[in-house]
Amino acid sequence: MQCAILAGGLGTRIRKRSNGLPKAMIPVLGKPFVFYQLEWLKRQQVQRVVLSVGHRADLISAAVGDGSKFGLSVAYVDEGPDLRGTGGALRLIVDRGMLDPGFLVLYGDSYLPIDIAPIWQVSEGGKVPTMTIIKNENRWDKSNVVVRDGELILYDKEAQDPTALGMNYIDYGLSVLTCEVIVGGITAGAVADLSQLLNKLSLERHLRACEVFERFYEIGSPQGLSEFESFITTLQPN
Repeated sequence: MQCAILAGGLGTRIRKRSNGLPKAMIPVLGKPFVFYQLEWLKRQQVQRVVLSVGHRADLISAAVGDGSKFGLSVAYVDEGPDLRGTGGALRLIVDRGMLDPGFLVLYGDSYLPIDIAPIWQVSEGGKVPTMTIIKNENRWDKSNVVVRDGELILYDKEAQDPTALGMNYIDYGLSVLTCEVIVGGITAGAVADLSQLLNKLSLERHLRACEVFERFYEIGSPQGLSEFESFITTLQPN
């Protein structure tokens, strides 16, 4: 399996805690956040990673290198100063020819304590676009997914009234996508949010759901960073 990590953002919500570092490099108990992501991916049998970088990309590449110290092969695509959004960044990686026909996508501020194998299976080995979801009921953030009888009916990050739409699930932060849907849904060189493409796929019933049951962690906000630090602390030996 191959995974693209979208780690090029400015991290405006966490700027007071990051001291100008890219989110991937924010220290958590003495090591950069991205190290936790890469160690997790290795445990999940992922072999290759493409890091989409932008803000202070040199710090990330210097720390991670070629990935060999994690048992991975890591490559980079640098957006430069003109960030393209999560969708535009992913289209750039596809245009560089650096992704398999089907691949995993992980946000650069997410840590997901789950097994990837069942998700890859639902996607038929990377052939069918698939979104991981968790029953949220507005616990961690605003719900954005409608599921009926196990089928993903609607994903809409911008929904004004999730309750009225029957949304009680949320995008968990890990998807399986294909180069074909990226090229077909995001214009080359455009600034685009990946959520727009995922919304379109859901409306066309071209997006499968894979439900997971362990809460996600994200470090894009001070509260999220503190919660992740607490979670990691519970895993440390006494």
